[in-house]
Amino acid sequence: MAAARTPLETVDAAAEGARHALEGTFAAVSAWERARGRLRVLVNAGERAEGEERFPVDESYPVHDFPEIAEFLHDEWVGGGEPHAWVETAEAPEEAAGGFGTYGPGRAHGLRRRGRGSCVVAPIVLHGRAWGELYVARPPGAPAFDRADADFATVLAAVAAAGIAQTERLEEVRKLAFTDPLTGLANRRAVDARLDEAVERHLADGVVVSLVVCDLNGLKRVNDTLGHAVGDRLLERFGSVLSLCGAKLPGALAARLGGDEFCLLTVGHPADDVVRVAEELCRRAAELEFGEGVACGIASTGDPIGDVRSARRLFRLADAAQYRAKAARELKPVVAGREGGPEDPVVRLADRPPAPPQAERRRFRGRRP
Repeated sequence: MAAARTPLETVDAAAEGARHALEGTFAAVSAWERARGRLRVLVNAGERAEGEERFPVDESYPVHDFPEIAEFLHDEWVGGGEPHAWVETAEAPEEAAGGFGTYGPGRAHGLRRRGRGSCVVAPIVLHGRAWGELYVARPPGAPAFDRADADFATVLAAVAAAGIAQTERLEEVRKLAFTDPLTGLANRRAVDARLDEAVERHLADGVVVSLVVCDLNGLKRVNDTLGHAVGDRLLERFGSVLSLCGAKLPGALAARLGGDEFCLLTVGHPADDVVRVAEELCRRAAELEFGEGVACGIASTGDPIGDVRSARRLFRLADAAQYRAKAARELKPVVAGREGGPEDPVVRLADRPPAPPQAERRRFRGRRP
């Protein structure tokens, strides 16, 4: 379970593993959303009843219908007990599982309604708090779960909790690694990874990839005259504007590359749509308090810019377009390839061979060359 890559994959693995280990035909993992007072089902594994989805969008149940998860912690565990599972059957509560560990009739009704005979429910405890529950069911006619099954389910829930905790830590590390801490946007590392994938898709399927590179004007003046706190607020405000505009291109990645440089990466959108969004971005940026607008350059495989066989070339083209926009103090985006295709000044600037490094000259005192 700990090897799963995402939280959803982790809980899916937990449900499948518990179902097989307990010889059940169905298993589910639910999370307790305290603020909303509900148990939200994350995954339904195995033989699902009508209306049940493997990964439900919004299958949830009020906690007051199944209060045992809260009562268990408040009344038992806090009093010095240990987390443990319990058994429910489709029979009347007093007849179920030999009279041990049963609660109200809510689950019994649910079992009958879904054509199941018995279930074992184990609380998943994370960081000392109830996180959710593991639920495994068997069909009518199969042997009902017993005390040994409940003890085993308790162990499986603990293993699931360990896997979920590790996944959450990895998710937090991933978030820190790929997120700009000031603006909450993606960072350069995230852009590089996504752009490499996008160019591979372009080469394989011809999908249009576009990159918008922006340089926020006037940030140094703001920092020098009004202080870095105001400069940070300007960066945050522009980051919000970039995110807002990027939302008009579903799937777009809004990022801060560093300092006063930002970008928007889109895959599958026509170049003209990207240009319209970039034009709106420039208009909104010009209205920001303390700012001086933004210099914006665009490079898209949907425009005549020649072959794009690497992420590096697309970045050079967008950067060259942004450089030209800044030098000319353009109020609108400069788009690579739209002034003469391969002869476009932006394309020629981006594809110009790098100047050879000058020979290093050193003068040492007391010595003659």
